[in-house]
Amino acid sequence: MPLPAADSIWAHKPWWCQPWSIVLTGLVLIGASWWLLHRWWISGAAALAVLLWWWLFLVLAPAAYRQQAGNQQPASDQG
Repeated sequence: MPLPAADSIWAHKPWWCQPWSIVLTGLVLIGASWWLLHRWWISGAAALAVLLWWWLFLVLAPAAYRQQAGNQQPASDQG
């Protein structure tokens, strides 16, 4: 069952830490490395770092948040 919007990790994050800003920043970093340096190996390393960053913040962190939220009991069940 999907979590309500209020239980989403993104509801607790500022605008600069939303998925759209994380993706946009990563794309800008990769594009800037190519535009400034024109070295595929530097842009490739930047792309790898961005992909790891995206995996951490867009996949692993929300999954851990959902798991943690699912493990907690609602206050009404604590008796």
